[in-house]
Amino acid sequence: MEFKSRDFSEAPRVLKIRGLRVGLTGRPDAKPVLDGIDLDIRAGETHCLVGESGSGKSVTSLATMGLLPKGALELQAGSIDLEGFEITQASASQMRELRALRLSMIFQEPMTALNPVLRVGAQIEEVLNMHTDLSAAEARKRTLDIMDQVHLPDVERIYQSFPHQLSGGQRQRIMIAMALVLDPHLLIADEPTTALDVTTQQQILKLVAELQERKGTALLFITHDMGVVAEIADTVSVMQNGRIVEHAPIRELLTNPREDYTRKLLNAVPNLAPRPARPASAEPDVLKVEALEMTYGGGGKLFSKTGGVKAATDVSFGIGPGQTLGIVGESGSGKSTVARCIMRLIDPTGGQVHVAGSEISRLNRRALRPHRKHLQIVFQDPYRSLNPRWTVARSLCEGPVNYGASRAEALERAAELMELVGLPRDALDRYPHQFSGGQRQRIAIARAVAMKPDLLVADEAVSALDVSVQAQVLELLDDVQARFGIAMLFITHDLRVAAQICDEVLVMQKGRVVEHGPAANVLSDPHHAYTRSLIEAAPGRHWDFANFRALETAPGTKGETA
Repeated sequence: MEFKSRDFSEAPRVLKIRGLRVGLTGRPDAKPVLDGIDLDIRAGETHCLVGESGSGKSVTSLATMGLLPKGALELQAGSIDLEGFEITQASASQMRELRALRLSMIFQEPMTALNPVLRVGAQIEEVLNMHTDLSAAEARKRTLDIMDQVHLPDVERIYQSFPHQLSGGQRQRIMIAMALVLDPHLLIADEPTTALDVTTQQQILKLVAELQERKGTALLFITHDMGVVAEIADTVSVMQNGRIVEHAPIRELLTNPREDYTRKLLNAVPNLAPRPARPASAEPDVLKVEALEMTYGGGGKLFSKTGGVKAATDVSFGIGPGQTLGIVGESGSGKSTVARCIMRLIDPTGGQVHVAGSEISRLNRRALRPHRKHLQIVFQDPYRSLNPRWTVARSLCEGPVNYGASRAEALERAAELMELVGLPRDALDRYPHQFSGGQRQRIAIARAVAMKPDLLVADEAVSALDVSVQAQVLELLDDVQARFGIAMLFITHDLRVAAQICDEVLVMQKGRVVEHGPAANVLSDPHHAYTRSLIEAAPGRHWDFANFRALETAPGTKGETA
């Protein structure tokens, strides 16, 4: 494993933070959100800020950008020096000028940062119009040039596109183009690749590194993914409870971490070594999918000549009791389409879906209702899947009551499930916003298990969680599955997660199955070139984080040295 070994000691310092303290507005006696942060970043350096959710990473970036939410958080002490300019003393107009010309930020979710009713080309041009004297023709030329630099295809077409017409990776490239169009000296990237599949993530990371090297930009990269850190960092700061508990060059941090908290984060990172295979059940498959097809638009006159867009073609597999099958692939490969067809959230256009012995792919809504209790789903974002106006008790009791359980029985079952997922019984009367992201996902799992399903579908159920919470939720899913013998269909873009929980792995590309077999075979000795490309793109695949050492042979390389 090769690390960056660049020396930045002689490079000019771009950012200097000393004694930064941020607290709750109007509550000087409350525990600070940031407590004495010291940080230095030099020109051309990639400094990664890592830690669990709530550790203070994003608050540090917002304070640096002068974007602390008014009425919620306030600067209580400290200094933020950007190339000799004191940000803590800047006026609103000075900060607006700084954010364009000297520092910029890439946010985690581009759809919340981009204006949905403006074409993306106009949004990039808006930055130029506000901060330069370029003519309309010059601004358009500069915009097309920066779009080309971030490797967007067919820039003339994308220039005229709205955000919803682009893929997730393309939207993130637009955000990068907006952040870099005025050549800022400091770029802050806040979890910019968390929700992207591994190949798109790899492309974005390479792009940022390429632009950074070309322009000499200092980069503050915020992430919870230690695999990404191993790929891109020069130096690393580890945050816990609003403080930096460890700071070191990347090689030193990964090979000789000093703090227990750092070792805990590294131990929680999943690797590509598949879990030991569980014995296959002799009982009939809980889920059997045969030649499943899904074509969007095929039945309308508009698509009559083309036959529509095929999102899934000839997909077949089975899952036995207590077994987990993972479906992996890039965005747009058809993973979630297959899951939605199985759940009957959309109606498949061909094939059969058998759940607990019953064929459900052609049942109407009324006929489908008795079968719904056999299959449940856990979505990626529990905050959007849990009703914010309902207490946890009401969310957990709704399903059982609808299927005949008394309120008292459902409530007792809900209390038992809360304990099963590691939450207290008295939390039943609380609302979703009163829990952390990991706790909300535990509640979503409890709600699914409350129906005593035969099949559980987990659609990117841990992709938005930090590594330590992710490890806890994966362990919980494993425990729930072992207790109740539930079959599980696990949809993920992260092959490292698939290795930790799946007995079998099915790889999809452009709506078709290109490889399917035991996880140990698919992940250790892939036969299809596409599977190999996914494995090669997995961040940190050359590293054994739990043992603080590089791997002699990376998974999927058939004996090639790492």
